[in-house]
Amino acid sequence: MKYYPIGTVVVLKEGTWSLMIYGRQQVQPKNPDIIYDYVGCPYPQGYMDKNYIVFFRHEDIEEILHKGMVSSAEYDMEKLLHISEPA
Repeated sequence: MKYYPIGTVVVLKEGTWSLMIYGRQQVQPKNPDIIYDYVGCPYPQGYMDKNYIVFFRHEDIEEILHKGMVSSAEYDMEKLLHISEPA
């Protein structure tokens, strides 16, 4: 599976808000048996509180509004997580 970099702004299927990805391969505290591809917060507001955290999967993404920055640190993280950037 391929992942988008941190900072990518997306709209989910049937979504009304733009979300900024700020984490990958995340576990939701109330459902620790499921690993979500991403965790995001509303864009441009950013993190407001735990009620505005959205856990989602790659296939839930409808549209990419902005792709996050890719630096050497991103490549190091890809190696650590055994992932690669989406085409």
